[in-house]
Amino acid sequence: MMAQPSPLAQRILDLHGDKRAGTPSATPPSGSGELEVALNWALHDLGFGPTDAALVRRAWLHQSQRLGGFDAARWPTDAIDFGLPAQPRTASFAPCPQRLGLYAVLPSALWVARMAQAGVPTLQLRYKSDDPQAIEREVKAAVAAVQGTPSLLFINDHWAQAIEHGAYGVHLGQEDLSVAPTERIRLAGLRLGLSTHGYAEMLRAESFAPSYIAMGAVFPTTLKRMATPPQGLARLQVYARLLSHYPLVGIGGIDQSQFAAVQACGVGSVAVVRAIVAQERPEAAAQALMAALQ
Repeated sequence: MMAQPSPLAQRILDLHGDKRAGTPSATPPSGSGELEVALNWALHDLGFGPTDAALVRRAWLHQSQRLGGFDAARWPTDAIDFGLPAQPRTASFAPCPQRLGLYAVLPSALWVARMAQAGVPTLQLRYKSDDPQAIEREVKAAVAAVQGTPSLLFINDHWAQAIEHGAYGVHLGQEDLSVAPTERIRLAGLRLGLSTHGYAEMLRAESFAPSYIAMGAVFPTTLKRMATPPQGLARLQVYARLLSHYPLVGIGGIDQSQFAAVQACGVGSVAVVRAIVAQERPEAAAQALMAALQ
């Protein structure tokens, strides 16, 4: 076991220290050969979990073989190096705009109505309840609220009600993918958005050929307990390059002052919660946020 990183590992760290997130575990993994050991050490030190680190290492080794040599400065972002198809998958979900613009995640149908009237282009109803009748009522009201407006409405989790009432789409988290009937959602013609928090989840999401992929949390957030540390802008940028053929949404702890930096990473949409619902004048806040995305 190395007590210190090798010169090659240190070179990788020097070039990609901006991708550090979280705290690494105590012991970096071993490997066979100088390059693999250096990659394992560097990716561990940058805070990538074992699964994500293994995916990046394999992609970097594949890239090196494909290009005829290892380049420490060239972080792998080519789909082929991650085993992804070069062309979009055929059995894909219905498309949505490549640039979804301001994406407001909202707690109730009343909020959906307010933001639809304010002209927010993309809305998500994230209504949390164990009451089936309340869920039915909120989804139905939210779908009705966007009628006659340009706003696109996604329903978080409640796929059956979204299908029944004709929502534009459904948004699911990773934990929902094992239980939600994604093929039924696709055949109903609804769009599908999926949350991701790193490479393994991104590759899993891509296998479903969704309408869009959300990436985060970009910055710290207290709205929900996160299993992964904030990803940061440097990681968001390489994630976006890898999946650039999808509509992409940056989410998590983003306020107006960070919009330009998040957009520059290559995402076509920025999702917000508190930047709207926690404001004294939500409609005015939404207008300012939309202007910041122009």
